[in-house]
Amino acid sequence: MIAMRLVRVPLALVLLAACGDDGADPAEPLDPDTAPAAVIDRFTGEGAILLDRRVMPDLPAADAPIHLDQAPFLVRGLGPAGERITYYHLDAHQPTPINIYVLHHEGQAEPVADQLPIVDYIPGDHGYSDFWRVVRVDVPADYVANTATSSAAIFREGWDVTVTDTIVNCPVVPLGSTATRRRGSEGTELHRGWYKDQVFSYFTFEEQPLRVEGSAVPTSDVYVAFNTNPGASANGWSSGFMTETGSDRTHVVADALTAPGYSSLREVIVYDNAAFASVTDLASAQAAPVITTDTLLWNAPIVEVEP
Repeated sequence: MIAMRLVRVPLALVLLAACGDDGADPAEPLDPDTAPAAVIDRFTGEGAILLDRRVMPDLPAADAPIHLDQAPFLVRGLGPAGERITYYHLDAHQPTPINIYVLHHEGQAEPVADQLPIVDYIPGDHGYSDFWRVVRVDVPADYVANTATSSAAIFREGWDVTVTDTIVNCPVVPLGSTATRRRGSEGTELHRGWYKDQVFSYFTFEEQPLRVEGSAVPTSDVYVAFNTNPGASANGWSSGFMTETGSDRTHVVADALTAPGYSSLREVIVYDNAAFASVTDLASAQAAPVITTDTLLWNAPIVEVEP
């Protein structure tokens, strides 16, 4: 269950976040098992920054399952003290989260049983992000699960909404996608939600709690080296991370494994690949020569830390 800290905000701000939702308010509850399914494509359009099918034609097709335990989504790197860790590569994202609406019967701590959460954006939509800010919606005691399947329905009813400071990392993926690694006891199953009266699937990565900072997702630093240094004719990413000889181990170094300081949204700091062999932990990564690049925020949850 997602823990929430409540923050009262003007309704107008939440309405603005829902702008563009043209979902219809169904007269009767919808059955998620028979409702239309949204088509999901993470690798095309403006949201495909680092994982773009035009550049990487072997990426899965639209609505085809994505398996995160294989290249190019699995990245083996290093922790701040040289720990051997594993990240999932989930592309670059903006620091502004989108809303996830979680419905509760008035006065109840637990969400409405069987009600799917609701979002306004999926990959390909302008403004989509894997990072969601939890919004509590209080519905009447006689509310029936899955009567509301869009944020438009919520606001037409005039139900009370409370924006929390809880951020969750929930990449939307096609049905059948897999990601078997997690830190701690979190499950690896797919979850379902509503998007404009359509059902979609998503993973959750809750390795450390995230709280909004201002109106943005908190970030951490990650130090990376590419096979080709970024420059006038190359961005580095297209050449791939530099790895140890005969291994898939990179020297991509996270600055924190736990809170405080941990975030799976990472500001990428590129160091000169000539220093690759000398970078074995955070201190040596910070000492390596930096190559100046445009700021990029990379969704890379740490899903394994080897003993």
